[in-house]
Amino acid sequence: MINNPTTLQDTDKIIIKGGNRLFGSVDISGMKNAALPILFATILTKSKCVIENLPAVSDVTQSLEILQEMGAIVRYLTPTTVEVDTESFRQGLAPFDLVSKMRGSTYLLGAELGRFGKANVNYPGGCDFGVRPIDQHIKGFEALGARVWMENGYINAEAEHGLFGNSVYFDVTSVGATVNVMLASVLAEGMTIIENAAREPHIVDLANFFNTCGANITGAGTSVIKVRGVKELHGCTYTIIPDMIEAGTFMVAAATTGGRVRVTNIIPKHMETVSTKLIEMGVQIEEHDDAITVTSDGKLKSVNIKTLPYPGFPTDMHPQFGAALCFAEGTGIITEGIWESRFRYTEELGKMGANIIVNGKTATYIGKHQMTGARVKAVDLRGGAAVMIAALAAEGVSEITGVDVIRRGYYDVVGKLKALGADIQ
Repeated sequence: MINNPTTLQDTDKIIIKGGNRLFGSVDISGMKNAALPILFATILTKSKCVIENLPAVSDVTQSLEILQEMGAIVRYLTPTTVEVDTESFRQGLAPFDLVSKMRGSTYLLGAELGRFGKANVNYPGGCDFGVRPIDQHIKGFEALGARVWMENGYINAEAEHGLFGNSVYFDVTSVGATVNVMLASVLAEGMTIIENAAREPHIVDLANFFNTCGANITGAGTSVIKVRGVKELHGCTYTIIPDMIEAGTFMVAAATTGGRVRVTNIIPKHMETVSTKLIEMGVQIEEHDDAITVTSDGKLKSVNIKTLPYPGFPTDMHPQFGAALCFAEGTGIITEGIWESRFRYTEELGKMGANIIVNGKTATYIGKHQMTGARVKAVDLRGGAAVMIAALAAEGVSEITGVDVIRRGYYDVVGKLKALGADIQ
């Protein structure tokens, strides 16, 4: 077990007494979705890397445990800074129990393939909101010269003659596939061109980390990424970008409860789609250099939202806005353009009095129904955030179970909300 000074205490439930407006300032942690690929990318350096601004969430802790069990040396320097030495990392020993808990463990495939020319990883876990195929990952690996096959629940890949740069066109934009092809190609011979690549900020962060380690990657943040293979990488010290989804969650919580919250340690440009929708809902947004202040009187207007790949509206902010729309005047619509089963959280909001009609990938939210506390469950990470937001704004006491999934992506969410005035334990 890793000696993490900020290991989160296990709890069975979160209890919230609603009706308190949120006021104050909240500091945002590092981005989980950037931290995971960068942690697995350290495998390719065969050296020591110091990673700063790591969020102390369970997905990060489990990723570090995977690395450690596979031979890496992991040492906490501060609660949010970790030194990872992957010189002695061993291929093919991924612990089944840990890999099966998190989707990010998919990145072991690209990292192992890139360093050792072969990979063996059991099928990953993570939040269940629909089919999450890895066909685009496989397409990328095969284009680089690897053979990929499934056997006994494991995904296997092998490049018998080595990996070679090639053109890879994704049929659909995929963050995971983009990351995995970057991992596999950074040490490959020649140039790899990734077309229809994901453009999310955490893709840019991964490219910046690699380049700091001596890689040659250009175009990250656009739909075409060029990876010119290098002979080797070296270690570095690198700081993870702030978590735009955690920031957005607190922004929506402030708006829904009718409070005033300064969200700090963020990159405001990453928040543009969230800020725009909140302004459309009647919320006041003030941007600062590394912060945003959200001011709301609680009188929200309904809006329509469609989730799209970045820079479109993020699917990971869909459930939080769904909760907000339950308290807004009028009727709002959310169309989910990424995942097919992301609306499971609406059943939990229904237990609190929400009037939501789900039809396929579209949900209609009829606002201003009386929302009251209830026993509800966090069905997945962002669905858990949605029921927390609803509980904060509803009348009465809510009891939220299944909080393990919330800890996957939010560090000390109870403590941060309590500091803003929430009645939560």
